[in-house]
Amino acid sequence: MSLEGKTVLITGAGTGIGAAAAIDVAAAGASTILVGRRESVLDATAGTIRERGGDALVLPADLTRPGDVDDAAATVLERFGGLDGLVNNAGVGRFAPIHRADPSDLQFMFDLHVRAPVQLIQRFVATLREREGAIVNVTSVAGQLAAPNRSFYGATKAAITHLTRSLAKELAPAVRVNAILPGPVDTPIYDELDMSSEQMATFRAELEAATPIGRFGRSEEVAPWVTRLLDDSAGWVTGVQLPIDGGRCV
Repeated sequence: MSLEGKTVLITGAGTGIGAAAAIDVAAAGASTILVGRRESVLDATAGTIRERGGDALVLPADLTRPGDVDDAAATVLERFGGLDGLVNNAGVGRFAPIHRADPSDLQFMFDLHVRAPVQLIQRFVATLREREGAIVNVTSVAGQLAAPNRSFYGATKAAITHLTRSLAKELAPAVRVNAILPGPVDTPIYDELDMSSEQMATFRAELEAATPIGRFGRSEEVAPWVTRLLDDSAGWVTGVQLPIDGGRCV
């Protein structure tokens, strides 16, 4: 695979799948734009990329704020003149039974998982069409699997997965739009859940038991599939919803 000469923006690029994808995309030759809320972790990802001879621009932005998204898009267009690839990866988990679930959590996850990707696609669609680029939405198998206490999270992931299918038809043939659906991957998202250590241990054990491979995945096992879908070798691939989940959806 080669992304030489291409410019790719990755959201949530400071940790987890986003960081691993940014490093892998840069290794394939792309100039990478790292977007996320925490500058310190973005800097760490950028440092790894540069140590390995790659090119990275850190662009801090809170994607739940429309103004931040607009500013980031304007900066990218001004500095690079366009975009060849967009990876909508930023995500967060807010789990609770429906009788205790906070509607503000639903709004927050919708803004991050759906509205921000839509806004970025709208800002970059003209240049993506011009360059015959690609969009990869990193969603989740949670958008396909019903699970208690995760209805809000699953609903927002289902929304971006459906958007992927719709836009694959709408933007073809110029722009390819695909989705990667990770299963349980060992990322910092689990550190942010409001669970005690005992609850977390039980939760992780349940996820492992429901995964045929029998373990959590690693971000580095997901990242190459992002690169593959951005690469020109995937030129006949669009509208795909690719589970990378250790068999969770089987």
